[in-house]
Amino acid sequence: MEQDPHCTAERELLEAVSRITTFSTTSPSDEEQNQSKAEIPRQVKKENPEKDDLQDFNASLSSNSSMTTKELQEYWRNEKRQCRQVKLLFEIPSTRVVEHHLSKYVMYKIIILQTGSFDSNRSVIERRYSDFEKLHRSLLEEFSEEMEDVTFPKKTLTGNFTEEIINERKLAFKDYLRLLYSMKYIRRSKKFIDFLTRPELQEAYGCLRGGQYTKALEILLELIGLQERLTRGNPVSIVPTLCAIVVCHRDLENPASAFEYGEKALSRLPVHTGHRYYIPLLETMITLAYELGKDFLSLQEKLEEWKAKKDPIRVFTLKELAVREYVQ
Repeated sequence: MEQDPHCTAERELLEAVSRITTFSTTSPSDEEQNQSKAEIPRQVKKENPEKDDLQDFNASLSSNSSMTTKELQEYWRNEKRQCRQVKLLFEIPSTRVVEHHLSKYVMYKIIILQTGSFDSNRSVIERRYSDFEKLHRSLLEEFSEEMEDVTFPKKTLTGNFTEEIINERKLAFKDYLRLLYSMKYIRRSKKFIDFLTRPELQEAYGCLRGGQYTKALEILLELIGLQERLTRGNPVSIVPTLCAIVVCHRDLENPASAFEYGEKALSRLPVHTGHRYYIPLLETMITLAYELGKDFLSLQEKLEEWKAKKDPIRVFTLKELAVREYVQ
């Protein structure tokens, strides 16, 4: 009888946590086993994406054995959720024709939602034909083998704005995104994730740099859910966005909300204390905790511990780091 993969994953995760809380070290036989796993050919790994994710999880945990029990439990809960693939559904329900000076193009409305349950946090973005075309070219360069049988709707000399052509492309682009997402290495690639998030991130950070914190925050809050779903296997990747939300809330004098998102960012960095956002985030959280009357001593201890281990270097403030993101 086949075992439930989720039950198996949870049992293996519990064993990993148990090994760390007892500060055990990896035995030679384990190291040999890990080495042999690392040598599995790429084509075999593609058949076991969930197993690969679990191995990545265990590797990240084994790099740190000095976390407190509370931190370890929280990290384990977060990572256990990450190891289960969230399946996304792409819909293109409508379009609009844009005429700008001498150019004319069609914008396709893309709705991205999680399958399997009612999704109240669906994401909505818009992309034009040239955006899809650019993505296709870049993916062909990096994933030529995977993209070998992927078809892309061609441009026509005439009739690009007829209802018939637009409806055909709506269906074609929907199937195109579904197919790309079904391939593990493509859905995890920076190029695919950037296609779905980068234009909105650029707009948000542009507003942040211009002091339009309300507008920036609105975009970032709409985008953070999508980023989380797209980067389940790499939770650290959304730390910059979480920190940008902290900056916006703080400048809008919402310290409680800033602290809430700061905690979310810190929860993704327990084994990444060398991350460029770690110390600026800690310093900001200490200030916010003091303002809110919360315990800041534990945060201060982490900061002092880091400073004792590292050579003094210049550290940017959280806001200085945020305004440098997505600068062209």
